Amino acid sequence: MAVKLKKLKDQTIVITGASSGIGLVTARMAAKAGAKLVLAARSESALRQLTDEINQAGGHATYVVADVSKPADVQRLAYEASYTYGGFDTWINNAGVSIYGKLEEIPMEDMRQLFEVNFWGLVNGSLEAAKHLKEKGGAIINVGSILSDITAILQSIYSASKHAVKGFTDGLRMELEMDGAPISVTLIQPAAIDTPYPVHSKNYMEREAKHAPPAYAPETVARAILHCAATPERSVVVGGGGKAMIGMERWTPALLDKFMEKSFSKQEKADYAPRPLQQNALDRPMGALEERGNYPGHTRETSYYTETVTTGSPALRTALLVGAGVALAAWLGGKSRNGSTSKETEEISGIAFHDN
Repeated sequence: MAVKLKKLKDQTIVITGASSGIGLVTARMAAKAGAKLVLAARSESALRQLTDEINQAGGHATYVVADVSKPADVQRLAYEASYTYGGFDTWINNAGVSIYGKLEEIPMEDMRQLFEVNFWGLVNGSLEAAKHLKEKGGAIINVGSILSDITAILQSIYSASKHAVKGFTDGLRMELEMDGAPISVTLIQPAAIDTPYPVHSKNYMEREAKHAPPAYAPETVARAILHCAATPERSVVVGGGGKAMIGMERWTPALLDKFMEKSFSKQEKADYAPRPLQQNALDRPMGALEERGNYPGHTRETSYYTETVTTGSPALRTALLVGAGVALAAWLGGKSRNGSTSKETEEISGIAFHDN
């Protein structure tokens, strides 16, 4: 059965992790586009404030306090959408948490809890959404990361969870297509996004966590998500830098490893002491309607790469991807002849990673 998605103004959209960062910006943008919203997070005060903000501006929103790692909470979220709006058209699995630090220094219970949220929470949401959308059709949008394809040193367990998200999302897409279900399943893969992701993480490093440059605005991800709510896409990488890093993982993985070890491990540490360990979103709600985080540099408000692959013509998309491949091949050819210099390592360091 063909997938036919409604225009945003005609949709009801469920968004998890709506109390900060990407989820918050997506909710505000979707409301302005006319969509009805069912918002979820663990921070009730933030959800109430956001819902009031949207409704007072003439929009339509309701909320459910939910921990996505608990199937019963996810079922209540779907029930609220059905009770209030008669169902939903798009389900966005955005909720996520992170941990910074060496794997040998992170308690096993923290690793398991991260997977409960990032992976099992997304599984809970996806399967609940699929159950409701199989007959009427719609979209499931899972927020992964470029770390679904590569691994960021000192964010290894987070990277592992996003690898799992990609595997699950691809499998779910294929099974629904095999069954003829009219559901679009999309993986969104952001690079570094300037949201509270680093300061909400559980941080076992000796300094505060931050993004390595460059970082993109959360609006770049929100635009990609809402594009996919109305237009079926298999996957979208947000940020040309992230796409280049995925290319490096494929073509020069050893070089990427060295960059991670020698440069990136330093760039993701701020020059000041970390906040107290107990202040983290892994163990307690922290969302307070903050869109941006602690990124110290210039935030890129637009990703021309992502804008092109989501809104450009098929010919323009192809030209962009071919051009990127030629440029990467030429760069790799130079590496094989000349080796890597410190200047080249600095150029590589301009590419960074994902935030929820």
